Amino acid sequence: MHIINAKVIKYVKYLGVVAAIVTAVGITWAAFSDRGKVLGSTFSVGNSDIKLLENLGGTTSQDNLKDELSGPNFINLTPNWTQDYPLKIYNNGSTALQITSNSEYETANDPDDLRSYIYVEPMDWDDSNGNGQLDSGEEGLSYGKKSITKWKTEGFDFGTINMGTTRGFILRFSTTSLSDTKQGKTGSYDFEINAIQI
Repeated sequence: MHIINAKVIKYVKYLGVVAAIVTAVGITWAAFSDRGKVLGSTFSVGNSDIKLLENLGGTTSQDNLKDELSGPNFINLTPNWTQDYPLKIYNNGSTALQITSNSEYETANDPDDLRSYIYVEPMDWDDSNGNGQLDSGEEGLSYGKKSITKWKTEGFDFGTINMGTTRGFILRFSTTSLSDTKQGKTGSYDFEINAIQI
């Protein structure tokens, strides 16, 4: 009969624990592994791009979309004169845009200060029949009336224009009173449509 020493029992227990640890580590080493990847992530920055339609009754084909147009030539202004200038804007960008408008001029191009006597009233224009002409009932919301001077300093906020859409506007120019000292005088002004990505 063999007598098992208490030290041997302790040693066997210790070996059992070590074997269990080795087995567990061995299982970990033997486990399958895999990974997933997201490849070629592309980030494109949006762009703001508004265009003006040259032919107001035309389409939004590239040959009809312009960055600049020649302005109107208004002649023979008198007290209480008024004339409309229709305009269509196309959002050629990749996102919705906030649009505003300001006049731009140099004093040298208006030495007699006609800019304080000429007013503009922008209005929405729904060219419902698409003929490029302002017809009865197509005028929409007015954005108020300001002198060309105030148009420069305060501007107008026309709200938003969605990507790939066109908005029409009527710019109604007018005078109230003109003094005799303004007879025969001329002023020249630019106006801008500004777009901010939203």
